[in-house]
Amino acid sequence: QVPLVESGGGLVQAGGSLRLSCAASGSIFSINFIGWYRQAPGKQRELVAAITSGGSTNYIDSVKGRFIISRDNAKNTVYLQMNSLKPEDTAVYYCNVRGIATMGPWNKKFDSWGQGTQVTVSS
Repeated sequence: QVPLVESGGGLVQAGGSLRLSCAASGSIFSINFIGWYRQAPGKQRELVAAITSGGSTNYIDSVKGRFIISRDNAKNTVYLQMNSLKPEDTAVYYCNVRGIATMGPWNKKFDSWGQGTQVTVSS
């Protein structure tokens, strides 16, 4: 597996901004999916933003125009810039990366999750 370490969550007032980071370690051969999910108390985990293997970005309607997903290949890091935050954005946010990693003499598929970071937006 490829370990992912998230950072950047916290408490912010409505209308504020946060940037989440997700750093991957290890030898990554290729990535075919990057996603940021969130899970609010009592709700199912939902995919908020994603970058596909073709490089296109997708967002759920509720965050379009406010959130931006991006990646820095040199740093093996994925970001989620969250602007104009609303109380309903409060959740634990998880990054998910899928691809192929080089492990010794082999290339193996991986599907890794970050540990989760709490985002709390106060009204």
